[in-house]
Amino acid sequence: MKPGYTVEEYAEAWIRASEIIQRTPGARGTFLHRKIGHPDTLLAIATWDSKAHRDAKDDRRDATVRAILDKHAVNCEITVIGEFEDPEWSVLPEP
Repeated sequence: MKPGYTVEEYAEAWIRASEIIQRTPGARGTFLHRKIGHPDTLLAIATWDSKAHRDAKDDRRDATVRAILDKHAVNCEITVIGEFEDPEWSVLPEP
């Protein structure tokens, strides 16, 4: 976050935008994580039915989402780290 903009402000807007984006066909959820030891560093992970669904979405079509993204562009340093397949391996605790 750039000076004068808090993680809480970012998260509040992120939730509003995500609620709209999650109405897009193929959306399966999104998560916002705070980095341990670096409370101003966040990691957002969104999941989709397929890359085609993800590529077909248009965040700019909704005025609310567009305004939030524009504000984030000014107040945050955002780095995209890539696109990933669903996990091929996972270990989960037994129920």
